[in-house]
Amino acid sequence: MLELVAAEVPKTRDHLEHELLRIRGEIEIRELYFSRLAAALSAMNLAEDNESEMTTIDWLRFNCRLTQNVASDRVAIGEKLAAMPLSEDALYNGEIGIQHLATMAKTARAVGKEFDEKRLLPLAKKHSPGKFYHESLHYRHSVRPQEVASEQADLAENRALSMSTAEDGCLILQGVLDPVGGAALRTALEPLAKPMGKHDYRERPQRLADALVELATAGGKVAVQMQVTSSIETLLGLLGAPGAETEFSLPVSSKTVERWACDSSITRVLMQDSVPIDVGRSQRTIRGPRRRALIARDKHCQWPGCERPASWCDGHHLVYWINGGSDELENMVLLCANVITGWCTRAIGRSSRLKARACYLLRQCSASACREVPTRADSGLQSKGSSISSVSSRPSGLGVTPTTA
Repeated sequence: MLELVAAEVPKTRDHLEHELLRIRGEIEIRELYFSRLAAALSAMNLAEDNESEMTTIDWLRFNCRLTQNVASDRVAIGEKLAAMPLSEDALYNGEIGIQHLATMAKTARAVGKEFDEKRLLPLAKKHSPGKFYHESLHYRHSVRPQEVASEQADLAENRALSMSTAEDGCLILQGVLDPVGGAALRTALEPLAKPMGKHDYRERPQRLADALVELATAGGKVAVQMQVTSSIETLLGLLGAPGAETEFSLPVSSKTVERWACDSSITRVLMQDSVPIDVGRSQRTIRGPRRRALIARDKHCQWPGCERPASWCDGHHLVYWINGGSDELENMVLLCANVITGWCTRAIGRSSRLKARACYLLRQCSASACREVPTRADSGLQSKGSSISSVSSRPSGLGVTPTTA
C-alpha cells in the first residue's frame, strides 16, 4: 500500500490505461472477497438472532463507510455466489465487473428458483453495468411478469408531489414519479425544453421549468407523441415475453402496455430486420362521437366508490384491444388513472358493497375476454423475420408501439 502512495503516475496513454485496468481488476477481486465476508456476517447475525437495531447493512454503512445501496449489493453478491459460479469465474477473468455481479445477484433474489445464469451472463459480458441492469429487467419480466406489473403498480401508488410558496411568491416543487409516469412527463417536456438556437443562453434546468409552464398554460393543446415498442407476445401477456420499451423509462410491464393500447392513437409499422416495410393509417380509439356517447352513459369513473368526472377518465375496453376487443359501446367503460394503477383497487377492501361491484366489473372483463390463447411466448406466436411497430399521438402523452423481433 505504501508503494502506491509514492508511486508515480504514468506519462503515456498506453501505460495509464494499462495501469487503470490492472488496479481496477485487483479492486474487483477484493470487492468479491469483501462480499463473501459481508454475507458471512449477515448469516452470523441471523443465526444469533441478534436483537440489536443495527442490521448488517447498517454496520457496513457506518464502519466501512458505504452507501445503503452499495452495502446491500455486497451482501447480495456474497449470498448468491453459489448460484453464480460462471459469473464468478468471469469476474476473475476480467470479463465482467462487480456491478454486473451485483445486478446478477439482485435478479437471482427476485426470481428465485427460476434464475438462469446462462441466459444473463452473455448479456453481462456484452453490456456496460447500466445497460445490463436494463436488460436484466427484461429477463425478470420474461419469467415473472405478474410480479413486475405489481411492482410498477406499487411505484405508481407512491407518486408524490409537494408545492410550497416562498417568501417572494415563487412556487417550490418537490416530488417523485414512478418510471411510467416519469416517462410520460419527460416525453411531454423534452421537445419543449430543447435549446432555441445558438443564442439560447438558458441552462437545462431553466429550459425544463419553462417547458413545464408552457405545457401547463397551453390549455392541453400541446400534442405529445410517445413511442412504446413491444413484442406481440408482451401485448398478449404471454409468459417468457420481455417488457416493453420507451425512450425515457425502464422496461414497462405488459399490463401497462395493454392499458395504453386501449386509449391511444395507433399506427401500425411492419418491420423486418429493424427496417420499416409498411406503415398503416393512424386510428384513434374511443374518440369523437364514440367517447361522447361513453361519457353520456357512464358520466364518471365506473369503479365502485369512485366518482371522478369523465374529463379525468380514459375510455377502456373490457376486452383489451390487442385481444380483439371491439369498439362497440358495450365493450367500453370509463375508468380513471387511479383505478388502473391500483390505488382504488386497494381502497375498496373495507366495503363489501364496493367489493361486490368491483367483482362484477372484473367478471365482465374476464367473461368477455374468455378465449383459448397460448400461455407461453414460445407457443408458436413468435414472428421469425418481421416485427410490428406503431407510433401514437395523443394529448395525454400515452401511446403504444407493438413490435416483434
